[in-house]
Amino acid sequence: MTGNYEETMKFSVGNEDKLEASEILLAVYNSLKEKGYNPINQIVGYILSGDPTFITSYNNARSLIKKLERDELLEELVRYYVKDK
Repeated sequence: MTGNYEETMKFSVGNEDKLEASEILLAVYNSLKEKGYNPINQIVGYILSGDPTFITSYNNARSLIKKLERDELLEELVRYYVKDK
């Protein structure tokens, strides 16, 4: 690999098929709501404990939420909360 070492190279992984944290959070919220759970309580329980059984397996919600780290979920929630304030 030869080239100009004064320039910064960019590396990009194909994220086209990857769902955004906001999309996952919304899908999980809707699945919990459809099953009759209080989605806020269940998601908070999951974030605090890390226990995936707080999330229903309905509509593959549990598998979806496990694709994200809990800190990613918190980042998304804070980002949304402070957006446009």
